[in-house]
Amino acid sequence: QVQLQESGGGLVQAGGSLRLSCAASGRTFRSYGWFRQAPGKEREFVAGLRWGTTSTNYADSVKGRFTISRDNAKNGVYLQMSSLKPEDTGVYYCAASDTYAYYFAKEYNYWGQGTQVTVSS
Repeated sequence: QVQLQESGGGLVQAGGSLRLSCAASGRTFRSYGWFRQAPGKEREFVAGLRWGTTSTNYADSVKGRFTISRDNAKNGVYLQMSSLKPEDTGVYYCAASDTYAYYFAKEYNYWGQGTQVTVSS
């Protein structure tokens, strides 16, 4: 059974940094993504990566502040978040796909349970 497990969330002040980790059980996937959901809002795309390539993509709201990268040891990905803002608050989800996937949640087949990120002002 495929499992994705996120870790690294927490409470941080505005301007601070956090690194999220997503570990995948058993194997790698063709694509990985990070999404987030704030209370009362739709889940939104944050960052994506295609395994085995240099291809990454980001939401405009996080470009220049967030970086997605591979974690080869855990068949997963990291999300390094810097210059955090209160509007970055939400539950962050790791997602994976067996095909090339980019911006849309429906492109991803597998999802983790999420990790809470709270940015205080």
